[in-house]
Amino acid sequence: MTQPSTSCSDPRAHKAARVRGVTSIAAMRAAIRAVARDLPPLSAVPRTTMPGRAAFQARAAEGLPFIVTGLVDRWPLCTVTRDMLRARFGDVPVRARVGDYIGTAFAPDRAMHDMTLRAYLDLVAAGTEALPPYVGNLEIGALNGMCHWPGYFSKMGPPRFWLGPAGTVTPLHCDYDDNIFAQALGTKRIFLAPPHHDEFLYTREANPVLHGSPFDPENPDYDRYPLARRAALVECTVSPGEMLYVPAGWYHQVRALTFSLSVNRWARALPLALKGDPALRRHD
Repeated sequence: MTQPSTSCSDPRAHKAARVRGVTSIAAMRAAIRAVARDLPPLSAVPRTTMPGRAAFQARAAEGLPFIVTGLVDRWPLCTVTRDMLRARFGDVPVRARVGDYIGTAFAPDRAMHDMTLRAYLDLVAAGTEALPPYVGNLEIGALNGMCHWPGYFSKMGPPRFWLGPAGTVTPLHCDYDDNIFAQALGTKRIFLAPPHHDEFLYTREANPVLHGSPFDPENPDYDRYPLARRAALVECTVSPGEMLYVPAGWYHQVRALTFSLSVNRWARALPLALKGDPALRRHD
């Protein structure tokens, strides 16, 4: 069951709508869920080899996730190792999620720790925490030049980096923006569920374009969340040099299976699955 969304008078929602050039975030979310109801079932996430802009957009307009190969493996970021991060970028400031950052993932006051990248790598190497600290969703300008982003979208947000050892987790949630997620170092396991299955995932709004779910597809508690049995979850593994396209509104949970460095960008426009719906476009 989906919790009530923010009021249409929410200034955050107005700002988000203006950035994306849409009439309202609530209308965009509703349209994404409506389109998703006509999607075919997805039993596996397919792979495709480095499509050009037109081919990517045509496939993305189908509204289903897919993995792009033959692109990210050309980036300098894919040559990075832990030793290189320490030697070349050790003094770069980072902010790590600490404590129970899974249980507090969508809280505004979750625990964070500012440190250098070198100190973070030392903390990870010490391995004293049951849940490893996680540098997640962070802008790291020093690494931007090592990424060569394709021009799949006319407008994107800044690159956001995700760094941590095996066991770091981003719990189940959805972003109401199209997302390209590049895996540079290590391997991640990702569970995905379609947008309209929010009705089975007990979701709650964290902000107008981010909704989280307490359900854990890796350790499902159907006694507590019985409707989750009806959610159509699909699992995939994203390996070094691969890029996952996550359509706007798709729920996803991400776990690092090894020490991992990933980077993503969110589009800032009408999601491609909505095929330029004129009713959702702003005209001011």
